[in-house]
Amino acid sequence: MRGSSAIFAALALGIIAYLMYVCKTMGLDMVAKEVGDFSIIFISIILDSIPFIIIGSIVSAVIQLFISEEFIEKIIPKNSMIGYIGAALIGIIFPVCECAIVPITRRLIKKGVPVGLGITFMLSVPIVNPVVIMSTYYAFYDKQSMVLIRTIGGFACAIIIGIIVNAIQGNEECLANGFLTDDYYCSCGCNSIVDCDNKLIALIENTNREFMDITRYLILGAALSSMFQIAESKVAFTFITENKVLAIVFMMFLGFALSLCSEADAFVGKSFLETYSFSGVVGFLLIGPMLDLKNLIMLTGAFKKEFISKLSFVTLGVVFIVSCIFMICGV
Repeated sequence: MRGSSAIFAALALGIIAYLMYVCKTMGLDMVAKEVGDFSIIFISIILDSIPFIIIGSIVSAVIQLFISEEFIEKIIPKNSMIGYIGAALIGIIFPVCECAIVPITRRLIKKGVPVGLGITFMLSVPIVNPVVIMSTYYAFYDKQSMVLIRTIGGFACAIIIGIIVNAIQGNEECLANGFLTDDYYCSCGCNSIVDCDNKLIALIENTNREFMDITRYLILGAALSSMFQIAESKVAFTFITENKVLAIVFMMFLGFALSLCSEADAFVGKSFLETYSFSGVVGFLLIGPMLDLKNLIMLTGAFKKEFISKLSFVTLGVVFIVSCIFMICGV
């Protein structure tokens, strides 16, 4: 938790610096209007997201308490392509937050699940699951094609990345030595299970911890999204908004940097739709659950650095190409 707190503090300082820049460049006479617009956008994102964060926190806590890695290992098909498809669809049954998925994936691979299947499982579950599909549907109520694009895109990307990584890695060991055991705390608290004889109390405690830690990243993401929308008319951002390829790159960067949980990122992504291209928002919604800053920190404790470099490069490349394909198709 200490590392994630440092990241959160650094990003918060970035927001303060940006606000100071806006106040200086836009003039005091415009500050009141800009603050009002910021408040409206910020509050709407938070209010829309909260119900799905609650649902996701409860479901994830239930799975963490009652579903073992052994059970997940048994239901993943081991037969090549069928195995990849099965691994990519497990999230429909077990909608686990992407923050909890890294230690689970490590334990599955350690128990003999092929690396490619484990990576496909890790990347797909945070996107192809009912809670995220439902939140995306609600966020993009006026552009429901995004639900299908995100779900199918995430499904396809996870399988492609898993196959490529499996081919690149071969029989080389990918797991790091000295992982911080099952008590390793991820940045959203999803892996910090409260052990209690009373399952109901344990469920409430874990749900509360997960909800509170996820919400702080949502607040940061909503704040940055609101500020970018206020600044959209500034010349500094026009070269990005007018170039769809740059918009994809920029939105993928935001998806990586904001480290939002997948239950809430659709609402932040929807708020960017007024400024950036549809394909750019697709890149934002695909890369965030698969590879973000907080998960990268988790990966460094679970896997070898060389493997993480391969995985990161392949993930960024595949998501970028898929987003560009949607752009070329006129999406």
